Amino acid sequence: MESGKPTPPVSPVLVILLGILAVSTASIFIRFAQAEAHSLVIAASRLTIASLILAPITLPRHGGVIRSLTARETSLGVLSGLFLAIHFATWITSLAYTSVTSSIVLVQTMPLWVAIMAPIFLREPIGRRVVTGLALALAGGLIVSLADSCQLAAGSLDCRGWAELVRGDAFIGNLLALAGAISGGAYLIIGKSLRLKLPTLPYIFIVYGVAALALLAAMVAYGYSPLGYSPVIYVWFVLLALVPQLLGHSSFNWALGYLPAAVVSITFLGEPIGTIILAAVLLNERPSMVKLTGAFLILAGIYISSRQPAGKRGSRRKPGDTTKE
Repeated sequence: MESGKPTPPVSPVLVILLGILAVSTASIFIRFAQAEAHSLVIAASRLTIASLILAPITLPRHGGVIRSLTARETSLGVLSGLFLAIHFATWITSLAYTSVTSSIVLVQTMPLWVAIMAPIFLREPIGRRVVTGLALALAGGLIVSLADSCQLAAGSLDCRGWAELVRGDAFIGNLLALAGAISGGAYLIIGKSLRLKLPTLPYIFIVYGVAALALLAAMVAYGYSPLGYSPVIYVWFVLLALVPQLLGHSSFNWALGYLPAAVVSITFLGEPIGTIILAAVLLNERPSMVKLTGAFLILAGIYISSRQPAGKRGSRRKPGDTTKE
C-alpha cells in the first residue's frame, strides 16, 4: 500500500474478493433471465435499476459537480455511456448463443483492446509485454471459439467443418462477446480523462444513466417490452443491478482509494474463474480441457499486458492520481 494513504476500515483485499464473487454472478443471472426476457430487456433493466438506485445517493451530494461539467466533458460522458450500452447489449446477447465460459473469457479481453487503442487515442506506447500478452490472448480466444465447434478425440482435433463453424450459433455468440470487449475498451478509453476530473460516484451515475437510456431506446425500437414476465424474472433483473453492477463494481471502485489502480484492475481477471465455477455448479456446464486451455492463455495474456503499463506509469504518477480514478 502506498505511503500517505488513509487506513482502510476493512482490508481492501477482502473487499476485492467480495467484488469478484459479485461480478461473477452476472452471467448466471443473465442465463436465468433469458428464459423469458430478451437480451436488450435484460441489459436495459440492469442499467435502469442501477441508475435509479444511484440517483437519490448521487444527486444530493454531487449535483453541483454534474451541473458544472463543460460541454466537452458532457459529450465525453454521453459517448462513454453509449459504448457501455453497446458493451452490455452485445455481451448479454452473446450468452444466448454461446456458453457462459466462452462469453465471459472473450469479453475479458477488454484490457487488451484498451492496450491497442491507448497509443492511438491516449498516446500511451505499447511495450513488448503488451504485445506478448496480446498474442497469447488472441491464441486463447481462437481456442475458445474452436472449442464450441470442435472436439478433442483420440489425440486429434475433430471439427465439423469451417462452413458450419462460421454459421454456427456459438460462433455468432463468440463474435458478440468479442464486440462487447472492444466496446468496453472504447468506454474505458473515452472515459479515462473524465474520470480523472470527477469523483467515482457521479461518473458512474452519468455513464450508467446514458447507457440505460440508450438501451431503453433500443429495446423500444426493436419492439420489446419490460412488462409481462414472470415475477422471478424481475427478481433476476433486480439481482443483476444490485449484485454484479452495484455491489461488485462498487467494491472495486472503493478499493481504488486504498490500492493502486493497476492492482485493482488485475483483480478483474478473477471474474472468468468465478463464472466458470458457478456455471459448472449451477448450470451443470462443464468446460472441456480445450476450452480451459484457451481460457488460461487469455488470462495469462491479460495479466502480462496489464502489468507492463502499470510499471511504466508508476514512476511518473503524480500524487493523488490513484485516488482520482
